[in-house]
Amino acid sequence: MKTPLAAVKEKFTDKKSLVSALEKLTGEDLWLGRTSKDKGLAHVSNSKLLKLHATFTAVKEKFGTRAKLIDAIATLEKRTKDDGYKAHIGAYPVPRLWDLFQTIEKRAAHAAKAAARKTEKAPKKAAAPAKKAAAPAKKAAVSAKPAAKTAKKK
Repeated sequence: MKTPLAAVKEKFTDKKSLVSALEKLTGEDLWLGRTSKDKGLAHVSNSKLLKLHATFTAVKEKFGTRAKLIDAIATLEKRTKDDGYKAHIGAYPVPRLWDLFQTIEKRAAHAAKAAARKTEKAPKKAAAPAKKAAAPAKKAAVSAKPAAKTAKKK
């Protein structure tokens, strides 16, 4: 594992170039301005800056804007017409939206695999009802025996 400082020096040569690269990504279409105006991004740790840069580049490549990311989340959740939900998650910062998207995408993939497994097992279950039909006949034969025993006692 490389230290955050070593990773910054390898990819960006220094922290100033990382901050400037991140500021290019943090335009109006992706960024919610929640940083302190006095300090800015220059006073954020290297590891956080690297994570932010990775997140913003992934979102920029896949979606382009926060609005498209929010629409993709709503689509995966099957809540495309729910404007209240979109407004609620619209207040989230991009890293939180990205994590939410990845979580929902994994959940959907897992559900699809489970559904595929369930459909594969479905033909095996079709043979099981035939066995159940034979079971009531056995019960009738078993219940007839006690009736014969009670008849002999009388």
